[in-house]
Amino acid sequence: MASAAEQRAVQQAVEEAAREAAEGTAEEGRRMVRNGRTGALPSAAGNGRRREPGAVRLPVWPGAPTPLGARYRVGPDGVAGTNFALWAGGAEAVQVCLFDDNGAETRLSLTELTHQIWHGFVPDVQPGQRYGFRVHGRWDPWTGARWNPAKLLLDPYARAIDGDFRLPPEVYGHVRDWPQRQVADTVRDDRDSAPYVPKGVVVHDDAPDDEWADDRRPKTPWADSVIYELHVRGFTKLHPGIPEQLRGTYAGLAHPAAIGHLRRLGVTAVELLPVHQFAHEDHLLRRGLHNYWGYNSLGYFAPHAGYAAGGTRGQQVEEFKQMVRALHAAGIEVILDVVYNHTAEAGELGPTLSLRGIDNRGYYRLPADARRYTDYTGCGNTLHVVQPHVLRLITDSLRYWVTEMGVDGFRFDLAAALARSMHDVDMLSPFLAVIAQDPVLRRVKLIAEPWDVGDGGYQVGAFPPLWTEWNDRYRDAVRDFWRGALPDVRDLGYRLSGSSDLYAWSGRRPYASVNFVTAHDGFTLRDLVSYEQKYNEANGEDNRDGTNDNRAWNCGVEGETDDAEVNALRRRQQRNLLTTLLLSTGVPMLVAGDEMGRTQGGNNNAYCQDNEVSWLDWSLLERPDARGLHQLTVRLLALRNAHPVLRRRAFFSGRPQTADGLRDLAWFTPHGAEMTEQDWYAPASTLGLFLSGRDIPGRDARGEKITDDSFLTVLHAADRPVDFVLPGPPWAEAYELVVDTSREDQTRAPGTVHVGGARVRVPERAVLLFKVRA
Repeated sequence: MASAAEQRAVQQAVEEAAREAAEGTAEEGRRMVRNGRTGALPSAAGNGRRREPGAVRLPVWPGAPTPLGARYRVGPDGVAGTNFALWAGGAEAVQVCLFDDNGAETRLSLTELTHQIWHGFVPDVQPGQRYGFRVHGRWDPWTGARWNPAKLLLDPYARAIDGDFRLPPEVYGHVRDWPQRQVADTVRDDRDSAPYVPKGVVVHDDAPDDEWADDRRPKTPWADSVIYELHVRGFTKLHPGIPEQLRGTYAGLAHPAAIGHLRRLGVTAVELLPVHQFAHEDHLLRRGLHNYWGYNSLGYFAPHAGYAAGGTRGQQVEEFKQMVRALHAAGIEVILDVVYNHTAEAGELGPTLSLRGIDNRGYYRLPADARRYTDYTGCGNTLHVVQPHVLRLITDSLRYWVTEMGVDGFRFDLAAALARSMHDVDMLSPFLAVIAQDPVLRRVKLIAEPWDVGDGGYQVGAFPPLWTEWNDRYRDAVRDFWRGALPDVRDLGYRLSGSSDLYAWSGRRPYASVNFVTAHDGFTLRDLVSYEQKYNEANGEDNRDGTNDNRAWNCGVEGETDDAEVNALRRRQQRNLLTTLLLSTGVPMLVAGDEMGRTQGGNNNAYCQDNEVSWLDWSLLERPDARGLHQLTVRLLALRNAHPVLRRRAFFSGRPQTADGLRDLAWFTPHGAEMTEQDWYAPASTLGLFLSGRDIPGRDARGEKITDDSFLTVLHAADRPVDFVLPGPPWAEAYELVVDTSREDQTRAPGTVHVGGARVRVPERAVLLFKVRA
């Protein structure tokens, strides 16, 4: 603690500086800040308020410029407290603001400046303390300068965030309701935003060396991975086996009832929709809605407080860690969907919450008209990743989630925006170069959503080694095949066999392709076969939102129906799509609930539906049809896990591998003949795919050759049965039928055996999987 004499000296200096600032010019006030003479300043416009009379006066020692953020530690002379450090290039003064439980604010000036980092150590500030920053500087939106000390700003490095997020006029740096709308963002709003915005929370995050000693990361190889995309809240909110107080939370996902479902399925990783602290958009709050998906990040180090069962004054950090440990103990990796391409502050008409008020020009990409924002994301702004401090923010965040929070990888939303240099997407960009050489990040799973909304933003197949990609060309080809819309089967052949046309040229492997038929964005699997049009009216945007390119087929009736024949066909189509996905070469990604036929009622953009539209309905598993789909998923994933030929680590060569001319990959027509060049260019609804397990590239852990069973997959998308001739020797003497999607009951394999060369009847719209019998 500072002595009474030190505290009196600090108070005297504060009062003297405030008096001189009131009597002098704005430039004189700024000079005092640079000279370290002030403890509290009025704002640049003279409207700042001092601490209330009688408020506690705290000393601010010089502290250190690193690490950034608020870090509780033992300081000089063994005194415990918190070091605050904020990069704010171009700012004229920075104050750290401490809030007590009643919301009373104490402002302390950080007078030390090192390499554009303002810093100071405040003794006796403990974990659990709520805080924010006020940053002083010029207000000149025409040049991109948007400093406004009336706005309390979140620390970009805050480890935890507490408080509800609202968007009244006070949280905007400009006068939101200025009558001349075309210049509204240029008029500064001097009202205090502190009562209306969340605060950062000091966290004791210097983990002991043995904190993760008992944790065993699964480290599942890419080729063996099966990803399950889920929403923490939506997956657990209605689960009857999870205690009610834990539903919708990290603790709920860690519960044995939730983990038990994942283990029974056989998935190896969960990909969590955004869990960084996020905010709700103004247009949603005005309609009584909230951002449910979370692609509107505000704090890149803080677990979203809304998913915490045990409190939001730092407890959410430990709760998240416990969830990760529980999933790891079950052999399940944790991948985070992260949104570093933009922030919740949106465009020039958006709120001032953090980065905009710290250094607008330093954090965001601005065009020649610096009043505006360059928008490669469709969300109003784009982070300027080329800037070293922005790149540092992102990589510090990524390393934090790996080393201190225990996660195993990341899926990068709109990753092409991160890969842009000055304008164009550049696979030698600073972001990709830093990731490639970082000793922590280059060892975790990296998944790119390989596009953004800017010119040249579509980059599927272009990301460098280390990266895998969401492969939307797989999604489109498989959907089109099963709805009868493919002009030929060339593209489908590439997608089923690992997309060598996209990934082999750069030295990547089949597991660079994350295959998916559905994702959080778009129709669910059940809706994909039940609707052809979107029904997003509940989102309040007159059904304008969400894609119109659904590549869906409703099986003859739009929406829900009592027609038993239509419903049976829809169930079969779901089984066909799911079976195709899980038998394809590459890394399959399932969406939570698709394995039980979850519906969103035709809403293909349920980003703002935090309700039964989006939550998993676990009662579906009580229905025979949903149980059949679930059983098929379990059987297919068990097959995939048992057979390395279904999860290859190298591309197929298509050339003879043995003396009898057997190739590792062969394609067949229904006549039992290998496909010719002409066959690939012709429309086809039936395709046979033979995978040889005799000689699989690579070796096992003991250096032995890998061999496996061989399989023949027959995909038939026509509305009438077809006779298919099973290839005879040298391909196979006999075949055993192990999967037939025309069957409702999927509890066990059909087990029927056919000799090579036999003609088998393939039911209409079905997948048959045969295992070669020795």
